[in-house]
Amino acid sequence: TFQQLPQPLLPKFPRPNYFDLPPPSPPPPAMLLPIPRTLFPNSPFSPVLQHSLVLSQPSSPLHYCILGAVRTWSHMGILLLRGNLGQTVCFSSHIQDPVVRCWSCLFLFSKIIELGDTAFIILRKRPLSFVHWYHHSTVLLYTSYGYKDKVSSGAWFMTMNYGVHAIMYTYYTLKAAKVTAPRWFPMLITSLQILQMFMGAFVSILNHIWRQDPGCHSTSEQLFWSCVLYITYFILFARFFHQTYLMPKVKAKTKSQ
Repeated sequence: TFQQLPQPLLPKFPRPNYFDLPPPSPPPPAMLLPIPRTLFPNSPFSPVLQHSLVLSQPSSPLHYCILGAVRTWSHMGILLLRGNLGQTVCFSSHIQDPVVRCWSCLFLFSKIIELGDTAFIILRKRPLSFVHWYHHSTVLLYTSYGYKDKVSSGAWFMTMNYGVHAIMYTYYTLKAAKVTAPRWFPMLITSLQILQMFMGAFVSILNHIWRQDPGCHSTSEQLFWSCVLYITYFILFARFFHQTYLMPKVKAKTKSQ
């Protein structure tokens, strides 16, 4: 287990001021879109990518997120049983736990690895939606910021994200393998994503309310940016849910009448 790892092997929180360095943002979509047209002008890269999608990109994050979800949810559950909600939301002492430190570091790296989703979409010449690249870019930036500043409420952000992504990449893996998933499966994933945004904003507000308590680690800047991101995520995913799952049903009913 990670508790048994020697301290030198465990990731340490970085010391330098990250705001003096360029933010770790992915290239703008406008720079990436011409790549497949230049290298592969005639047809999508899908014949070569079919096996790669099944064996590498979807399946690796799937295993990664399942392990992360099991480990972080079990850790947060133990904290809730031993203490109270405030210890998981606001107090930063549990961040020094080897389990949290290790999976926080891996979580940060996973946000970089997940940019492979964008690469596969572009290589297969499929439309790159705003919600996709905005979500991936801003999550990477906020995760880097939260890791540097040891944002204690980020433990819930990480735990919820691991859980939702474990389910999401299960669906992606089935889809890449040409396995027909139930029609309710993608609706469930989007619903969980919307719920995650609501709960994330709620946790951030609780964190700020309890900021005066001894040992509580929170700032107005953290509250502002977390709420801005969660509110925009909520709007974008709710709009996606409406356009993808609700509007087709309304149009079908209109045609039948």
